[in-house]
Amino acid sequence: MKEYVKNNVYKLRKEKKVTQEELASKIGVTRQTVIAIEKGNYTPSVLLAAKIAHFFRKKVEDIFKYVYEA
Repeated sequence: MKEYVKNNVYKLRKEKKVTQEELASKIGVTRQTVIAIEKGNYTPSVLLAAKIAHFFRKKVEDIFKYVYEA
C-alpha cells in the first residue's frame, strides 16, 4: 500500500511565470521548501497548502491530490 500527495505547483508556477524564490517569498517559506514541494518530497501543512492555493487563486484540492495505491 502506498499513499502520497501529488501536486501541480511546478506547472502552475511556470504558467504564472514566477520564480521559486518569488513564490517562496510570497508564501513565507524558503526556496528549498518550494523545490521539495514541487518534487513531491515534502507535503505542506494545511496552512501552507492554503497559502499556495491563495497565491494561485485556486482551490487546495485543485493543486494537491491524495493518491492511494493498493
